[in-house]
Amino acid sequence: MIVTSTDIKGLKKHATGKVRDVYDLGDALLLVATDRISAFDVVLPTGIPDKGKVLTQLSLFWFELTKDIVENHVVTGDIDEIIERIGTAGVSDPDQYRDLLDGRSMIGVKAKPCPIECVVRGYLAGSAWKEYTALREASGDGGPVVLHGIELPGDMVESQKLPKPVFTPATKESVGHDINISAQQACEIVGEEIGRQLEALSLAIYNRASDYAAERGIIISDTKFEFGELDGRLILIDEVLTPDSSRFWDASLYKPGQSQPSFDKQFVRDYLLTLDWDKTYPGPELPPEIVSKTAEKYREAYRRLVGKEL
Repeated sequence: MIVTSTDIKGLKKHATGKVRDVYDLGDALLLVATDRISAFDVVLPTGIPDKGKVLTQLSLFWFELTKDIVENHVVTGDIDEIIERIGTAGVSDPDQYRDLLDGRSMIGVKAKPCPIECVVRGYLAGSAWKEYTALREASGDGGPVVLHGIELPGDMVESQKLPKPVFTPATKESVGHDINISAQQACEIVGEEIGRQLEALSLAIYNRASDYAAERGIIISDTKFEFGELDGRLILIDEVLTPDSSRFWDASLYKPGQSQPSFDKQFVRDYLLTLDWDKTYPGPELPPEIVSKTAEKYREAYRRLVGKEL
């Protein structure tokens, strides 16, 4: 079953994202990860089998592995408890939604989301690589490059490992791409104390996850975390360390100096770039082979990190 939309009668929709449908349970939220996939900020009409289950189960795995570092929003990912909770919240015959929700949903406490994305980079890739090369070309002196307050050597290559992981937060933009900012700019948005806490927690989670993944042949190039405030303390919310929020590379294929193959929607992006499509809505349908290859990449990320089949 490929799930690209949900409609749970009796529950109020709290939010609809590119991938998740979020329902209001009063004191908590039901987060349902669909199989929707987006590229170039456009949600495509074709779903990817099991994608939502991979995102949910991998997030639950990482939430458990990092709960000693920071509290998280998880109330439960158990389907029996979820069915009971949505029944209590007003859904008549909640069991009719069991197959829909099983494996792809979790209940989380409500928290006030922090207004910045907490990004950690261990390698120079993606938007950071583009910004780095632009700054290096602009200076032209071959000296160090200062990227959002972080001094980096002036001779780095694409995908190179950074001297140490760095915190490079971003704004949350309602339209278009988020904007990379410095840790100091983040402090100006959320306050010095909260900003430093977010940086320390983000780096601690990344280091724990990066060490764990390395033992399983996966490099976590970079990732982004969402934090929320609950009763005056910070907790980890949303999803964590999934192929949608992170750049996972196969360590056995890693070659600095070029873009790396990754465990995500790379097959989709590469295919779309071959089309005469202007990257605006509506997006094109995806052919079966692209859907199949992409689904297998998501499943492989789960299999290698968690050590079992989905």
